[in-house]
Amino acid sequence: MKPINKYIVVKDIEEEVMTESGLLLSGKDKEDMRYGKATVLSPGTEVKTIAKGDVVYYDKRSAHTMIIKQDPVTIIQERDVVVVL
Repeated sequence: MKPINKYIVVKDIEEEVMTESGLLLSGKDKEDMRYGKATVLSPGTEVKTIAKGDVVYYDKRSAHTMIIKQDPVTIIQERDVVVVL
């Protein structure tokens, strides 16, 4: 699988989200959060600053989910990445 141009294929990371007071957010509350965390599976042919294996936060409103080889992956554009860890 090789994305072209500025597209990036990522695998979402499920994590527990806790408030400062120690409360765990429910699934619905996590869905309402604008940004998602993911591991980069494959950067596009024109992506220079993000590499395979990087962990990124991206704008979930611009993402698209696909099933590739019976595994759900998310397709984003380089401009939708807000943080690289």
